[in-house]
Amino acid sequence: MCAVNADDNLRMDSGDYKYIRQAGDWPNWRFDMAALAGPMAEVSRAQGMLLGRLADVGMSLRDQASLAALTEDVVKTSEIEGEQLNVESVRSSIARRLGVDIGALAPVDRHVEGVVEMVLDATANCQAPLSRERLFGWHAALFPTGYSGLSRIKVGAWRDDASGPMQVVSGPIGRQRVHFEAPPADRLETETSRFLDWLNGASNESPLLKAGLGHLWFVTLHPFDDGNGRIARAIGDLLLARADGSPQRFYSLSAQIQRERKAYYDILEHSQKRSLDVTEWLVWFLDTLHRAVDQAQHMLDAVLTKARFWQHWASTPFNERQLKLLNKLLDGFEGKLTSSKWATMAKCSPDTALRDINVLLARGVLHKSDAGGRSTSYALNELPA
Repeated sequence: MCAVNADDNLRMDSGDYKYIRQAGDWPNWRFDMAALAGPMAEVSRAQGMLLGRLADVGMSLRDQASLAALTEDVVKTSEIEGEQLNVESVRSSIARRLGVDIGALAPVDRHVEGVVEMVLDATANCQAPLSRERLFGWHAALFPTGYSGLSRIKVGAWRDDASGPMQVVSGPIGRQRVHFEAPPADRLETETSRFLDWLNGASNESPLLKAGLGHLWFVTLHPFDDGNGRIARAIGDLLLARADGSPQRFYSLSAQIQRERKAYYDILEHSQKRSLDVTEWLVWFLDTLHRAVDQAQHMLDAVLTKARFWQHWASTPFNERQLKLLNKLLDGFEGKLTSSKWATMAKCSPDTALRDINVLLARGVLHKSDAGGRSTSYALNELPA
C-alpha cells in the first residue's frame, strides 16, 4: 500500500482532489431538494401504509413483526461483509432480549451476541447521544476476541494506520484495485468530533436525509480497522429510528442493501470520487429505503399467515419435532421438504420422521407432492378462507 503524501493539502487547496474528503469545503454536503422531494414523499407514503397495517394488529403480532425485521437486519448486515450468521441463533438472541416468546431458544455464540447488541443499542436507544465511547463499545462487541478473521486488530479505538493508510481494495494480491482511501489516522479525532457534533445536534436536513448523510459520512471516515460498514449501517438505523419516532423496527434497510450489494458498493465508490453534491447518493438511499419498506409488507404478510395458521390448529396436539418443522415451513423453508430432510433437522430416525409426516398428512396439515419415491416432498395445506 502506498502512503498518503504531503500533496494531500495541495490537492485540497487547488480543488484538484481524488476523494471528496480532500475537498476544500469538506464536509459541506450539498444536494438538490427538488430532485429529492419525490423520493422522500414516496418513502413517507410507504411508511404510512406499513404503520397503518401494524396499527390494526395486536401487540403480540407487532412484536413478532419487529423480531422478524431485526433478525433480518442483523443477519444481512453481516452478510454484506461476507459473514454468515446462524439465523436461529440471531433470532433467539433478539427474542430473549426483547422478551418475545418463540419457544425453545437456539444456542448463541459471542459473535452473534455482539452484532445483536450493536443493532439493538442503535435502535432501542436511538434517542441517546452517539459518543466515541458508544462507538467503541459497538466495535468491541463486533470483535470480542480482538481478531478479524486471523488478523489481530485494534478494538474499541480508532485505527492508527501503523500498516499504512486505510484503503478499500479488491482483487488478488499484487493486482489489487484501490476503490477508496480514508483520511489519515492523525485527522480522526478532529473528523469524528465534527461528525458526532452534527449527528447529535439540531440540523436543517430532513431526518430521512440525515440518515443517508450519516451513513455516507461515517463510511468516508472509516475510523476503525474493520467493521466500518456494519457500524455505518447501525448509525443509519439509529437515525432512521429517530426519523420514525419509534425504537421498534419493522423494516430492514440492511436486508435491502444486501439484495442490491453490488449497486451499494458502486454508488459508494462513485460518490466518494465526485463532488460534495451527494444528490445521487441520497436518491439511491431513499429509493432503496422505499424498497425496504415495501419488502416489510411481505414480511408482515408472513407474520400474519403464521399467526392465522397456529390459531387455526390451536386445539390440535403436535409433538416437539412437528412444531419445529412446521415453524420452519412457515418461516420460508428453502427448497422442498422431504422425509430425509425432516429426519436431519429434527434429529430423529427416518422412520420417526415418516411417522411424524404421516400424522400431519392424515390431519390435513400437510399435503404430498405428485412425485413419488425418494422425490416425494411435503408442503403446508392452505387454510380455508
